[in-house]
Amino acid sequence: MGTSQSSNGSPPGVPMVPPWVPDLPLPGPVLGSADAGEGGPPDGTPEQGAPLTPAPGTEARQPIPIAPARRFLGANRNIGDYSRTGDGTTMRRGLGQYVKKGYGGSATATRRMAGTAQTAQALYSALSGGQANPYAAPGSPLDPALAAGRSADEVMDAVVEAVRPVDGTQDAEASRTSIKDALADVLNQFPNADLLNLDQEQRDMAIERFVAADVFRRIDLDIGRTIREKAPNAAIGLGRLKEVREYVREIVSASFRRLREAGQGLASLRITQIVQSAIRETFQVFEGYAE
Repeated sequence: MGTSQSSNGSPPGVPMVPPWVPDLPLPGPVLGSADAGEGGPPDGTPEQGAPLTPAPGTEARQPIPIAPARRFLGANRNIGDYSRTGDGTTMRRGLGQYVKKGYGGSATATRRMAGTAQTAQALYSALSGGQANPYAAPGSPLDPALAAGRSADEVMDAVVEAVRPVDGTQDAEASRTSIKDALADVLNQFPNADLLNLDQEQRDMAIERFVAADVFRRIDLDIGRTIREKAPNAAIGLGRLKEVREYVREIVSASFRRLREAGQGLASLRITQIVQSAIRETFQVFEGYAE
């Protein structure tokens, strides 16, 4: 799966959002969402075309909850049932419990992924041509003159190093893999793409795939071990993880699509905010499956 090894889960008595995660303002609730007082669609797909409320910029500065003991108990129970049986209902219920009980709701879960939103902003810049790209200035890590003659794999590695250098955290390790996976997806879809000068469609795809991969990796690090241990065998376990990853990608993509339809498409000065909104919508969908 190209993901980091799952951890043993977050210990109790520590902040649910580690101190190294940036404290970014959360977006306001989307009209028509559960947070706005209405239930979402029964299939978990975000409703089409609803407008967004402005981001108040205050929620992210609320106190960070302290993790209770066995916070992922419900998520692990349901995701373990899914791993044994392949029942999609228990998988979705497990993701719901993961957000609702494991993180105390979509707001805190979104705060936990603030580093993903910040990295997405840097990645968007790195994949854009022109003089406004700080990573592509003469002598910079992604200077096109220095990239000339490099293989696609070498360019991807250079983008990873420029956008998310190693800092000793599990988050950085996960995001570095997510970036490379996202760029590989772009090249699979657009074999002739110039990774240092992608067009809008290609950049949008790169950001969406990066976000989906990073959300999945956070889930995998927290509760993925249960999927591996409860599956009938290793091959089925890997298959279950792939199914979860594809489901996360589907919901993340739907969240970005809804934002675009509401006039909130990716733009260079607002990547962090838009990605935060997409992540929060994704977690709201998951939370709606909790019982």
